[in-house]
Amino acid sequence: MASQIDDITINYKEDDLLVVKELDKTVLSKGAWTTIIFKYQQWDKKKEEYSPERFTIRRYRKMNGQYTPQSKFNISSVDQALKIIDALQGWINNLKK
Repeated sequence: MASQIDDITINYKEDDLLVVKELDKTVLSKGAWTTIIFKYQQWDKKKEEYSPERFTIRRYRKMNGQYTPQSKFNISSVDQALKIIDALQGWINNLKK
């Protein structure tokens, strides 16, 4: 667990192998409840290589000085990410009218 937002990571190792490799992150909100979107790759044991880039949105709650994971949503593909962007952009454009 991390005590600072900058220390939160989704990097994950098993037997000295980085199974989940964080490539980038953007903090969407800060405070007692923090939301971060990550870009990452996952190790594929069968292919012995990292997957194409993936995305996940994670929520953390700060309790007793430590951020603990509360929920997550994995975006399964670039196509799904683009559909999310299109939906949000459409809703935002409608708000501006």
